[in-house]
Amino acid sequence: MTTPTTADIQLIQKILPHRYPFLLVDKVHSIDGTSSAVGIKNVTMNEPHFQGHFPGAPIMPGVTIVEAMAQTAGVMCGASMGLTDGNLLIYFMSIDKCKFRRKVIPGDVLEMKLETLRGKPGGKVWRFKGIATVEGEMAAEAEFAAMMDQQT
Repeated sequence: MTTPTTADIQLIQKILPHRYPFLLVDKVHSIDGTSSAVGIKNVTMNEPHFQGHFPGAPIMPGVTIVEAMAQTAGVMCGASMGLTDGNLLIYFMSIDKCKFRRKVIPGDVLEMKLETLRGKPGGKVWRFKGIATVEGEMAAEAEFAAMMDQQT
């Protein structure tokens, strides 16, 4: 089996259980095994959180930016390990060193660069570093740990 170096929305949906309105990654490219990957989120006004965050001045909530980074990490690992049966579940264990640097608004293209700090195929606990940018400007950064499991 060839390990994919990109994941389009069809492959993403085969890996992650998330669906609208909580599927927060549109594409993943530059997948380098379980080491690193780059995810893309096209931010649009149609997303439900913009109705209340904030009316008249829509800003993507920081927690959804961190979640988009985590979903990118899940796609990277799932694609690299051939976990395309939709049974992959990923649970946050911790979020550390999280900082927000700029607003993310409708029309932005959020690019999430993920790097594995700890974890290996077959292991359940992983640690990642993510940096989210818009047009090269840092929007957010975080380190996080997650447990990966397959539902039966």
